[in-house]
Amino acid sequence: MHVVAFNQAPAYDAPGHLHMAMQRLQGMEAGPSDSVWIGSSLIEPGGGTTASASDVEKFYVCLQGEVQVTASLNGESQVTVLRHLDSCRIAPGEARELFNPGQLPARLLLIMPNRS
Repeated sequence: MHVVAFNQAPAYDAPGHLHMAMQRLQGMEAGPSDSVWIGSSLIEPGGGTTASASDVEKFYVCLQGEVQVTASLNGESQVTVLRHLDSCRIAPGEARELFNPGQLPARLLLIMPNRS
């Protein structure tokens, strides 16, 4: 078993992430993982990400607050708002943009495959 206490989870930065505090909960610099890494993102009101796509799928679970997710693939866009325990999958190559439209911080759980 590999345990990471939340208060000891390593912080990380990613380009295009504004007014966000991110931590790795498992995998990568937080410890061993054969298949995925798990992160936590605290998004301040008005914060979020720029639109970008990656070559791997991403899963988001909203743990707190509300997060607007805009996803675009092949010229078609979809906008949804994730609330407590709502989740979504972003496909490989699908651009996504996150935004906290609320007055309180929002928290997302992120699960992504390890890159080979």
